[in-house]
Amino acid sequence: MEKDTRKVIIESFITFTFFLVIGILLWQSGGHLFFVFNFAYIGIAAAAGELLFGLLPRKRKIWGRKISQLLIGLYMLGVLGFLGRENMQIEGFFFYLLAGIFSGPLLHYFIAKIGGTILFGRGWCGWACWTTMVLDFLPWMKPKYGRLRYWGSLRYMHFFFALTLVLILWYGHNLRNFHRHSIVELNWLIIGNLFYFIVAITLAAILKDNRAFCKYVCPIPVLMKIGSRFSIWKIEIDRDNCTECTICEKNCPMNINLLSYMRNGKRIVSTECIACQQCVNICPQGVIKYTKNFDVGLKEYLGFKKSF
Repeated sequence: MEKDTRKVIIESFITFTFFLVIGILLWQSGGHLFFVFNFAYIGIAAAAGELLFGLLPRKRKIWGRKISQLLIGLYMLGVLGFLGRENMQIEGFFFYLLAGIFSGPLLHYFIAKIGGTILFGRGWCGWACWTTMVLDFLPWMKPKYGRLRYWGSLRYMHFFFALTLVLILWYGHNLRNFHRHSIVELNWLIIGNLFYFIVAITLAAILKDNRAFCKYVCPIPVLMKIGSRFSIWKIEIDRDNCTECTICEKNCPMNINLLSYMRNGKRIVSTECIACQQCVNICPQGVIKYTKNFDVGLKEYLGFKKSF
């Protein structure tokens, strides 16, 4: 067995073990046995995607990530959301947080979208999000234009609108027992996701950019950007061997100026990186890697659309 293949298999097994251990610890600390199944499934899905990404030929590696997105996204939205009738939208997180109830949405946000960012940054956005599992099948993975300047503020507005709405319903309309009315959660989940998908697909088609929703509208990065700046796993470019062909930047779905970080002797510390590893996959010299280290940076180098 080749060294690289062995490394991919070992890392995939570590990924599965990581999630399995979380499930066992939650179960042993007084939780339900379902935690073991839940996290074992997520671990298998993530490990399978990682394994395929590592073993498939370069032109097909993206299918490893897409399969991971589908397996995790459909499970989170379909099984935990629709069948389990738990609102996995950010409003559900706010409601359960106010209620102090240990629930699926609360657990999901604390592990995947808050605590997990210290390890994997915004890896959830690249490998597990149920909205982008659809978007990444659209034909605009490579953005046609740069980012639209100032549009990123819309996601902060969305975040605070969702929080304000929950607070109004909680304190003003006494919706403190919402968790006892599963139909309320189910309806909110359905309406919220329909809104997300309609807006996301419309933006992608208009702007010719699969990830336009992530950049401008999705409220989740407001939470994720805090921890992702400190994430252990980040993209790194080998400065000594990079030819600066800019292919990686042209294919980055998040319009990050990757070479600017390299020239400053840093890994990609941008909080906009979703760890999709498209740059790793596309680099003709093979000098871009996904590495682990301890570092942090405050500067965001992003490619914006030029105005004329």
